[in-house]
Amino acid sequence: MLSWPAPQIPTLPGHGGTVRVVDSTTGDLVVAAPGPTATIYVCGITPYDATHIGHAATYVGFDLLVRAWLDAGLDVTYASNVTDVDDPLLERATATGVEWRTLAAEQGALFGEDMTALGVVPPDVYLGAVETVEPVAAAVSAMLDAGAAYRVPLEAGAGGADPELGDVYADLSVDPSFGAVAGMDRETMRALFAERGGDPDRAGKRDALDPLLWRRERDGEPTWDGGVLGSGRPGWHVECAVIARSALGLPFDVQGGGADLLFPHHEMSTSHARVLGDGDVRGAAARTHVHAGLVAYQGEKMSKSRGNLVFVSRLRASGVEPMAVRLALLAHHFRSDWEWTDADLETGERRLRTWRAAVSGNGGPEAESTLAAVRAALADDLDAPTALAAVDAWATRCLEGDDHEDEGAPGVVARTVDALLGVRL
Repeated sequence: MLSWPAPQIPTLPGHGGTVRVVDSTTGDLVVAAPGPTATIYVCGITPYDATHIGHAATYVGFDLLVRAWLDAGLDVTYASNVTDVDDPLLERATATGVEWRTLAAEQGALFGEDMTALGVVPPDVYLGAVETVEPVAAAVSAMLDAGAAYRVPLEAGAGGADPELGDVYADLSVDPSFGAVAGMDRETMRALFAERGGDPDRAGKRDALDPLLWRRERDGEPTWDGGVLGSGRPGWHVECAVIARSALGLPFDVQGGGADLLFPHHEMSTSHARVLGDGDVRGAAARTHVHAGLVAYQGEKMSKSRGNLVFVSRLRASGVEPMAVRLALLAHHFRSDWEWTDADLETGERRLRTWRAAVSGNGGPEAESTLAAVRAALADDLDAPTALAAVDAWATRCLEGDDHEDEGAPGVVARTVDALLGVRL
């Protein structure tokens, strides 16, 4: 699958420092990657209702991490996926009368356009569920052979030519480390599993929390040859586990996504990756788990089910500059939950105008301390609001005209906000 074009990142004098982030599992501030390499897997979209501000906030947040790593001189490998076949996508296709492949392609392309406009660095490895059916089926078959998965009988009419081959579920009892990522009690896990796409009440399962690995063929649903699994399609969690393992190896440095992916998705995909790893299921798939906060709108969490979505493409179509949208997002710490309002966009537009005015003059206050402040803020848990404040302070001094001794300062600041904050002035 093709990603979007990479933005050109200016070169800055010197290098940034070691980046630390808060680990969602422990709550501790930890080194995001020890170097000299850095590996990250960020879960991608299911391509319908793309791209809303919640999506954008997540990917801009992790874009800061990639940029800070690059500035620190690390060799970064970034992997992501697109869940281009899944129940929500199929349901939306049916509801709208659009063929599911067409819907996925159109929404995936729109997402890429929005990411390009927002200046997000694309993944090095970008794979869709459809193009990874074969390796996922092989992984599920291996889990069956190892006794880490089992079949659940089908309802009448399911299963195509081989109805005796049931749906395949992971047996979480083989993983003694299951639950270590989110650290939740069983009651909470069961409730979230039911709320976020799981099926705890499915008859025939060994445990309510066991997740689907391979869904057998059903009438009207897309299906692929799964070999010994029978015709069907992959489950969601195992898709990410297989892509991350093949793209990055185990363990990789950072597993990322929105906060609502901590459980069940990252817990489940981590368990699958461990089971598929080197045989030591006590090991970690990702050294650190990092999650972006959730964005609300009109008093409720922004979500597809509620329909209270603000779309980046519609803002762009109305004449809003993408860099103003990016600045509106960066004004909130990436891990915080917050609510989008018109005031956020107005502040972003005002800040963009101010910064552009400040860097367009001949000379300004020295810029090295501003560069250092932005680097320090990002190294401290990707603290974009503090970084913005440092640039604001320089811009204010510049526009007040008290100190214009450094002719090269505007260029340094412009390159700083472009390279580190992804804001093109």
